Amino acid sequence: MIKVAFCDDDVSTLNEISSLLNQYRVRRNQDLVFAAFYSPLDLMAEIEKGMRFDILFLDVIMPGEDGITAAREIRRYDHVVKIIFLTSSAEFAVQSYTVGAYFYQMKPIWEEGFFRLMDSAISECEKTQSRSLIVRCKKGITRIDLERLVYCEVIGRTLLFHMESGDVPESIGSLDDLNVQLAEYENYMRPHRSYIINMEYIKNISYKAITMENGSEIPIPHGKCSEVKKAYLEYAFNRKQVFMS
Repeated sequence: MIKVAFCDDDVSTLNEISSLLNQYRVRRNQDLVFAAFYSPLDLMAEIEKGMRFDILFLDVIMPGEDGITAAREIRRYDHVVKIIFLTSSAEFAVQSYTVGAYFYQMKPIWEEGFFRLMDSAISECEKTQSRSLIVRCKKGITRIDLERLVYCEVIGRTLLFHMESGDVPESIGSLDDLNVQLAEYENYMRPHRSYIINMEYIKNISYKAITMENGSEIPIPHGKCSEVKKAYLEYAFNRKQVFMS
């Protein structure tokens, strides 16, 4: 099921999007639900409680808090949701992509273009859902985009997910259980009992540690360096990456 939300202070726009989504759901036979918000503050309140959406339509210019500011707040909780800005002006187009916008849709919204946009966004959502984890964090329910997960470490019973963005969501859990969940993905390796790393982000491997692209150093247990290098080289070879000797 695809969850869609839209936020606009213009009631006529909310009604228009509701109508378009109903038409889209019927014509595409798509399993989706949607929720309308008149205020970005109401939307943020639901997200802070743990509500998560796959696609979010945000008006750029709204009283109280504009769409760009609201999107920055939302990104603290969800790095995966596809944010589509709605506006009658291209003034904020560049700024919108600094918060990871999926698209910048100019008003008025036409049915044909809206349907194409939904087709594209849902296709991306389905890809994302197959490569993400849903975890309970201090801030609520968070979706971890596995492609942007650099590494995970465990301290006691706390899992720390180090993301490409620099954010570090925390969750209570077992690294053993996480390792089982990630077993189907070839890019993850557990070089140390306290760490699981994404090999896409490896910068260097020495006999003592793995240096990740964000500068973090993952310790390599004594005598395990050859095993780690072999696993990484096999992965890189399968990815058809170029080597120079």
